[in-house]
Amino acid sequence: MRIDLHTHTLHSDGTDTPTQLIAAAREAGLDVVGLTDHDTIAGWNEAAEAARGSGLTLVRGAEISTRADGISVHVLSYLHDPDDAPMAAMLASSRSAREVRARRMVAGLARDFPITWRDVAGTAGTPKTIGRPHMADALVAVGAARDRDDAFARILHAHGPYYVGIDVPDPRIAVGIIRAAGGVPVMAHPLAVARGRVVSEGVIEEMVDAGLAAIEADHRDHDDAARARVRELAASWGIEVTGSSDYHGRGKMNRLGENLTERRVYDALRMQGRLEVIE
Repeated sequence: MRIDLHTHTLHSDGTDTPTQLIAAAREAGLDVVGLTDHDTIAGWNEAAEAARGSGLTLVRGAEISTRADGISVHVLSYLHDPDDAPMAAMLASSRSAREVRARRMVAGLARDFPITWRDVAGTAGTPKTIGRPHMADALVAVGAARDRDDAFARILHAHGPYYVGIDVPDPRIAVGIIRAAGGVPVMAHPLAVARGRVVSEGVIEEMVDAGLAAIEADHRDHDDAARARVRELAASWGIEVTGSSDYHGRGKMNRLGENLTERRVYDALRMQGRLEVIE
């Protein structure tokens, strides 16, 4: 089975609609795809409708923004109860914090580049959480960057003068909330140093103690050494490892199915979730 558990649509910072994502996943030869928009489940219903009877299995999830020791940590939540009040509140809080951060970053960028908040929001299209990829699109539109990857590498990276952190929950707390909502928490790209600072192995171990089910090993932003280290850590803690594309559609190089999760791991994670997958 070809299983890719980390993708995004235009409900966060991707470019595909949920229906287009399902079609693209089928075209890529996937058997299972996970929808994990940032801090929202707004695309779940449309994706479920597109997936039913298509021959593709949909795993509903979200990628939750958290922060530890001043460092951004992304926690994937799979198959949680969408009606769980603490979980819904956490997602809403993170979305609000993302907008505050986005407005501050755009204000900083506007001092040096000919872009405005309206320009950035316009690249996003339908109302949704504005993120750095939308700022990147606005920078591309005015000729300040070649594409999203170039914008991130030169202008929007976490070490740059325009970066602003997000006031979001601690990942150890987020893991507990996800578990209480019947979800399956997985840490995304834990050693992706190209994105900026990464949290210590001690923080990740505390996330494991809180209920972390797996960590992402095979990801575009992990080199061979990072992938090997993630596997060592997972084995020492007795948790699983996943692999995925982190697909965003147009504008980023990530391609559906470029990294995959093993069938055994998928089955183990699926059994822990409160929701059923969509087939």
